[in-house]
Amino acid sequence: MEEIKIACIGSGNMGFALMKGITALNNGAADAKTGVGFADAYAEKAEAAAAALKAEVFRSNTEAAEKADFIFLAVKPQALSGVLGEIAPVIQKRAMAGDAPLLVSMAAGWTIEKIQAALGCNPAAKIPVARIMPNTPALISKGMIALAVSPEVPVEKADMAESMLKGAGIVDRVSENYFNAVTGLSGSGPAFACLFIEALADGGVLAGLPRDKALRYAAQTVMGSAAMILETGKHPGELKDMVASPGGTTIAGVAALESAAFRAAAIQAVEAAWKRAEELGKEK
Repeated sequence: MEEIKIACIGSGNMGFALMKGITALNNGAADAKTGVGFADAYAEKAEAAAAALKAEVFRSNTEAAEKADFIFLAVKPQALSGVLGEIAPVIQKRAMAGDAPLLVSMAAGWTIEKIQAALGCNPAAKIPVARIMPNTPALISKGMIALAVSPEVPVEKADMAESMLKGAGIVDRVSENYFNAVTGLSGSGPAFACLFIEALADGGVLAGLPRDKALRYAAQTVMGSAAMILETGKHPGELKDMVASPGGTTIAGVAALESAAFRAAAIQAVEAAWKRAEELGKEK
């Protein structure tokens, strides 16, 4: 079996997290034949990421496009146009030769069709493209990763991409139509969850707990509550009612949250992030 080469263009937190997950899976498989490499506009960042994972460094995005079977585009949405323009000639040449790599983009708002158009695709050599929307818990292999693929992606290659990504968390194949909503919920959601945990900890400090204990209790409480929902399959409202005794402390706290429009604020946060993803998709 020939080695499968993976290039990650961009070596920020998310790209590094996904490559870390792939490397961990690779190290745990006796017959693994996967090689990972980084390319970055800032060479020192690519070198640092590669050193941490014992990975390769590509001297340029073009070299990564020439050599890799899977190319992860781990750059900001505003930078993706420039990267695609840079690698397009190489990708087109490989596609015409029947050796097209799979491009895997995580840029919010960039549809598969828009990516293919930016590559100058033509009907004779349409590039296989996958979109993913991971989130930051992928850094500790607890991510939630949405995956959609273009019709040009062979079934075995789509399955391979899904298997690779499982090293960073749960992978869910969805219609691309859902991607902006996924971006608003799970893509941006960790920031909202962290804000809530920080606020809970502040409440603990206000009530007299030391800061370190308040933060530990808040984080563990949110983590345990999320695990209960996933593992029991029960509705969050049902689990809330289990702890909200008549005239008790919990229902008093719930009433305070409701008076501050807590649920409305959470819904509006997801909506605002979703709308921003929609806007990014319309930008030139």
